[in-house]
Amino acid sequence: MIFFRRLGRHIREGFVGVKRHFGMAFSAASAVTITLLLVGVFGVFAINMAFLTQEIEQSISLVALIDYDVNDPAKITAMKNEITELENIDHVVYRTKDEEFDFYNKEYPEMVEFSENYRADNPFHDAFLIYMVDGQNMEAIKTRVSQMSGISSVQDGGSNTYTLINILHTVRNAGGILILALVALAVYLIYNTIKITIATRKDEIWIMRNVGAKNGYIRAPFLVEGVIIGVFGSLLPIALIVYGYYELYKMTNGVLAGVVSLIPVWPFLLYVGLALLIIGVFVGFMGSYISVCKYLRLTR
Repeated sequence: MIFFRRLGRHIREGFVGVKRHFGMAFSAASAVTITLLLVGVFGVFAINMAFLTQEIEQSISLVALIDYDVNDPAKITAMKNEITELENIDHVVYRTKDEEFDFYNKEYPEMVEFSENYRADNPFHDAFLIYMVDGQNMEAIKTRVSQMSGISSVQDGGSNTYTLINILHTVRNAGGILILALVALAVYLIYNTIKITIATRKDEIWIMRNVGAKNGYIRAPFLVEGVIIGVFGSLLPIALIVYGYYELYKMTNGVLAGVVSLIPVWPFLLYVGLALLIIGVFVGFMGSYISVCKYLRLTR
């Protein structure tokens, strides 16, 4: 009970401190708002780019051609299951040679009149289309499948496929680095703003130390103030990003420029809002903690 009474008092003192020093608190909250807005906008962009590149990568497949003499359905099912159980395999699709022939005609309609002459003696193989979780493992999977009994060859699309996969990974990694850099920038800017806010109250800290208040008792209201600043500073970025993304998704029907599929609104925006709120609370708390601890050490 004593703990909860003290906690309630610290929370009340935190709100009183924000009210009493509203100008500095507003300045710190504004810094949180601006930096979190940047983090949110670029974060949403980077996450959508990562989602897009992942979709493109997972659409790339290996084509494993089955030997002509393999026509037992049980054998084909066993082969499919063996490939599916390999590491980093998303799913495997079996296509008969007739389906392969139709697919060729669909891809090259100008050749239909010529190719139809060969339908009776279909030269295509039955095949497995192998879709991977991560295209970086394509070469290893190709080697493993090529060694399987009943597989004639495995086609991977050539060097251009590997180049595309590397580009997609680079885009995803660059997006992740961008988000981390913006979060680090946000922490730095917000910490410096809160540090100035607390520096203006160093005399208040000094007086409390000299009347015998313990460090934890002095520190707690400032930490509450930091959390309050973080929460209020994150509300506007959350509202703007949630509303803006929702309107963009509705206006484009989830497809930007006719080719880029946006992440569905729900539950994506919930996660974005929670992430921004957590970042705001964290940097507000840490900014206050580091700053007030500095002055507590100086008054020791």
